Amino acid sequence: MALTIGVDIGGTKVAAGVVDEDGRIVEHLLRPTPATSPEQVAETIAEAVRELSKGREIEAVGLGAAGFVDETRSVVRFAPNLAWREEPLQKKVSDLVGLPVVVENDANAMAWGEAKFGAGRGESHLVCVTVGTGIGGGVVLDGALYRGRWGMGAELGHMQVVPEGRLCGCGNLGCWEQYASGNALVAEARAIAEADPARAAVLLKISGGTPEHIEGHEVTEAAKQGDPAALAAFSAMAEWLAQGLCDLAAVLDPGCFVLGGGVSRAADLWIDQVREAFARNLTGRGHRPLADIRLAELGASAGLVGAADLARRR
Repeated sequence: MALTIGVDIGGTKVAAGVVDEDGRIVEHLLRPTPATSPEQVAETIAEAVRELSKGREIEAVGLGAAGFVDETRSVVRFAPNLAWREEPLQKKVSDLVGLPVVVENDANAMAWGEAKFGAGRGESHLVCVTVGTGIGGGVVLDGALYRGRWGMGAELGHMQVVPEGRLCGCGNLGCWEQYASGNALVAEARAIAEADPARAAVLLKISGGTPEHIEGHEVTEAAKQGDPAALAAFSAMAEWLAQGLCDLAAVLDPGCFVLGGGVSRAADLWIDQVREAFARNLTGRGHRPLADIRLAELGASAGLVGAADLARRR
């Protein structure tokens, strides 16, 4: 069975693994990301590939990169958390390891992994939304990964949903991820606790008594204990998340949405509300099928598995 290596490169870690044709990880390793040096990042990737290749015949390498990847799937134009600016990553790594290399955006790689081997199996049209610190995404249409003309499609978190709204890290105002992400959840919880401390008694107790010290895991813990402020923060996030899915359904009409990312680990606190709000607000509701809203199945391995499979299809 043909083997490829997938590498998921984030701001803090490089995860690499040997993957077979059925999406199974044969061997896996982690390395810290030397984020300030493009040369050291390339060498770290190469070292991981060399180690995983020992005693194996590897067909190709797929890199899932957290940044804007060009249409040739070789150059990282820009990465917010790494020192990549017009970085020829494909050539650097290929020269170092002597294998064919394909570079893909990490969220696109995750979407492909879920489409082929995870929650999206059997769906020809799906949208994957990663709800974490921000919002990422990937789109599969007619069984093919949609990348856009310049390779930079599916930056879903940066749809501007509120004119002159909250400032986003991208520099624009009112982006979706400012209302429906992990950061948005924390901001909402802090605001409620500041305005009405009595409503956030459990949350403030967990977080040390000051709203500005509230963190995401504390909002989750307080919500599980029934804290009204924490529950309200999750409710606001769920409504915004559902509204964005409705907008995406109006444009793309997918058969399903796959929701992943760190916030999905607390999905029992918000997934039902997202489904209800989606059905309530969808354009043409009552006269069209409802897209399924599913939770991702591959967890942190989705990007690695997806990148490896995309390398096989280069």
